[in-house]
Amino acid sequence: MTDTHEPERQAPDAPAADRHMLEALVCPVTRAPLSYDAERQELISRAAHLAYPIRNGIPIMLESEARAID
Repeated sequence: MTDTHEPERQAPDAPAADRHMLEALVCPVTRAPLSYDAERQELISRAAHLAYPIRNGIPIMLESEARAID
């Protein structure tokens, strides 16, 4: 008997990351708190002037993946 069920995959418009998890994260560069931009799906580090993307509900906390902001 074979299993015909495929694992669930997240849709491109997957729900935002868990707020409690986001509140626990800090900037990997400065260790300063981050603010959440729900519209852009980013975590903002004002201290480092960087915006870390959230992709499929997962924060990408790599400086090399961050976008510079003013």
